[in-house]
Amino acid sequence: MKKPIVWIHGDCLSPKNPALQEYPDAPAIWVWDDALLEEWKISLKRIVFIYECLLELPVTIRRGDVAAEVVAFAQEHGADGVVTTASPSPRFEMICNAIEDTSSLEVEVWLPEAFVNYDGYIDLKRFSRYWRVAQQHVFK
Repeated sequence: MKKPIVWIHGDCLSPKNPALQEYPDAPAIWVWDDALLEEWKISLKRIVFIYECLLELPVTIRRGDVAAEVVAFAQEHGADGVVTTASPSPRFEMICNAIEDTSSLEVEVWLPEAFVNYDGYIDLKRFSRYWRVAQQHVFK
């Protein structure tokens, strides 16, 4: 890809996001996923936390259907692809496929550095449940 955009999602809200680091001058987008917000009933406290994280990143913030918004953003910037980071979310693969199926854009996925090396199940809907498991492996 010569002129990609970067798609930031909730599983890598870090300034050290490998997609941002690899393409520091590329336009970046975050999309509030209306369907996910409705389905998961995400709390206002979590939404504020995510928003505060986004304020530290060079991103354009939008709301709606993620794939459609990413494709539109890419077209607005004359991009030839979308760069993002991997996610364990089942929705992630669906969104990547929708981007590729509805446009001529290729999605390139980078792997973030693992924060925790753990192969068991972790409930990702609540940070406190995740952290109960993760902290045992972080502070070894």
